[in-house]
Amino acid sequence: MALSLAFDKTTGQNAALQLSNNLKLAFAQELADAKVKLTVNTDATTPELTVSGSEFRLFNANAILRYVLDDFEGVHSQETHYAVSSLEAMLYHPNAPQVHIQETVTKALENYLTDLQETPCATRLITFANVYALSPSMVESKFKEMPVLFSSAITIAKSKCTRTSFNAKHTGAVKIDTNFAVKKPSGEILPKDGERNILITSALPYVNNVPHLGNIVGSVLSADIYARYCKAKNYNTLFVCGTDEYGTATETKALEEKCSPQELCDKYHKIHKEVYDWFQIGFDHFGRTTTEQQTDIAQGIFKNLENNGFLEEHSMKQLYCEVHKAYLADRYVEGTCPKCSYEDARGDQCDKCGALLDPFELIDPRCKLDGSTPLPRFSDHVFLSLDKLEPRIKAWVEKSSTEGGWSKNSKTITNSWLKEGLQPRCITRDLVWGTQVPMEKYKDKVLYVWFDAPIGYVSITANYTKGWEKWWKNPQNVDLYQFMGKDNVPFHTVIFPGSQLGTGEDWTMLHHLSTTEYLQYEGGKFSKSRGVGVFGNNAKETGVSPSVWRYYLASIRPESSDSHFSWNDFVARNNSELLANLGNFVNRLVKFVNAKYNGVVPEFDTNHLVDFKKVEEDLNTILVSYNTEMEQSHERRGLELAMALSARGNLFLQDNKLDNTLFSESPDKSDAVVGVGLNIIYAVTSLIYPFMPETAEIIYRMLNAPELRIGSSFNLCIQGGHNINKAEYLFKRIDEKEIDQWRSKYGGQHN
Repeated sequence: MALSLAFDKTTGQNAALQLSNNLKLAFAQELADAKVKLTVNTDATTPELTVSGSEFRLFNANAILRYVLDDFEGVHSQETHYAVSSLEAMLYHPNAPQVHIQETVTKALENYLTDLQETPCATRLITFANVYALSPSMVESKFKEMPVLFSSAITIAKSKCTRTSFNAKHTGAVKIDTNFAVKKPSGEILPKDGERNILITSALPYVNNVPHLGNIVGSVLSADIYARYCKAKNYNTLFVCGTDEYGTATETKALEEKCSPQELCDKYHKIHKEVYDWFQIGFDHFGRTTTEQQTDIAQGIFKNLENNGFLEEHSMKQLYCEVHKAYLADRYVEGTCPKCSYEDARGDQCDKCGALLDPFELIDPRCKLDGSTPLPRFSDHVFLSLDKLEPRIKAWVEKSSTEGGWSKNSKTITNSWLKEGLQPRCITRDLVWGTQVPMEKYKDKVLYVWFDAPIGYVSITANYTKGWEKWWKNPQNVDLYQFMGKDNVPFHTVIFPGSQLGTGEDWTMLHHLSTTEYLQYEGGKFSKSRGVGVFGNNAKETGVSPSVWRYYLASIRPESSDSHFSWNDFVARNNSELLANLGNFVNRLVKFVNAKYNGVVPEFDTNHLVDFKKVEEDLNTILVSYNTEMEQSHERRGLELAMALSARGNLFLQDNKLDNTLFSESPDKSDAVVGVGLNIIYAVTSLIYPFMPETAEIIYRMLNAPELRIGSSFNLCIQGGHNINKAEYLFKRIDEKEIDQWRSKYGGQHN
């Protein structure tokens, strides 16, 4: 005999009745294993048992359990009447006085369940299911050691059937409209025909240091937020980055640390990766520029430029250190500033007066590494003929900056270069550590890091997939979004695009550029050497979660002007915004549903809410604005709108006075407030996911729901009968005493 069981998915009944029926069916499934084969049909709307090969049907959980046990004894007995009639009458009337329920459960425990035997009597099982559904905690406190059969059935409900046939708490399947869920990619991410394909890069962090908060928010975090937004919109998105490892700075740092350049790169690549992992930066691939693919692609671009007549040779005067026998990059020449007489000015800029300098302007120049006096020498180099490419670059900038909506500072910086007129720019260096120049005359030189480094985006993609050209030579189907600090702009809007145009190949070129100004620390500058500021590895030391750090950095992202990190502000935003707004909204409602509805979303009708249309209108307005801002990578404003949606949800609960009184005196309205409120939480979670992925994942787990696609309209995706899980703490209060300790530890003495 083969049986087919369909578990209760009815949502109009009281949650306790649903739990009772589901436990009875769990008993049936558990006990029938030895006699018959049971299968679960999750599509039925009521309990149903069918016998294979016949038209026999049962539609009542009690009858199904008795049939499985072949146990119809005592059908007319007094105890059966009590078990089935009295207790189940309570279940059908959830508004019965709580004291009456407690008395009924207590009586059942004392009079009938005290001397339970292991023998699976149907009446005992029916009674247990009814009593347990009314008061699980009372039953569990009564039995210090739950009978094996009972604990086994509860275990089935909690493990096997949580997301399929029935839930330990009480109902049928998870009831979520999955048409609004995020689609997760499977396998290698490549462009798809007919879809929006977005390629995202963040400025390649230089490998000779530990990134500070300004570096992080200016590039990798900003790019990660946007990449997560795109993926939550179901755009086909690839996000790549990696460490920039070639160049003078690496050679010089290796000399300082008395190691080889490769050892230095290995060390700092690992440090960078660990920092970004802790900040939950979700690269699809995090690579590095010291690879064979980098050499092949960079040399290929160089040769194409040479073949097309866009390279030329010139002799340059440079400063050479005879002590460590190397040409000095501008930053490694120090001396007295000719403008303000500051004695520690660099060869490219004076930190005191801010003047841009030429190393030959410095008074008493010296090598930063060994203090010796460098000597001028002439050396032949290869130059990129930007002047010849200028008309094409200008036309491309005008088109791309308009269509792609570049940030204001990106356009300002680029146009200032173009306004001055482009000149040939040196793209080779007298170094060993770098991509070798593919010309016999210059085989002992390497490519200049700022010519070479942007090509790293391409080579890193090539290390991710052999199909890299589908991303990088597919301009009709791929939009390239790049994120960086403003000091990197001209290399990405003039030099790299000029190189691409000069090859004559059909490259995917920059579509949207999002750049940031500078992040200051407590009124001053970050300085690793002076121990001032929070660096990537320091954030973890504070014990504050990555979500809080991500939230705060995004909230002060320097999008249009410099912004300032403040410990007072950091703590205040955690306590007053994350805890009081978002944390309060989510936990208040989730706890209420668990306490009053046994974790089951009630069947609800928005017609019981007089203000629903206004609420829906407000929510939609916020959602549309959020999408508009985020599409243009206005992340700071996007975060404000995400929190505004949470605040609107809080207001909705307050306006409708969701409390015990509403639950007992206006059940229909209470049900509607709960149903709508949970769906607002669901929508809020989708909006905060790009900023705080870990927090969003916790809320999705609490809601027992898949990741929600970011939409432009509010939808009731969570339906009546859906099971949610227990509340979890999202944030914890930060003691204000920590402020002075952190300020002292990280050197921020400015107020």
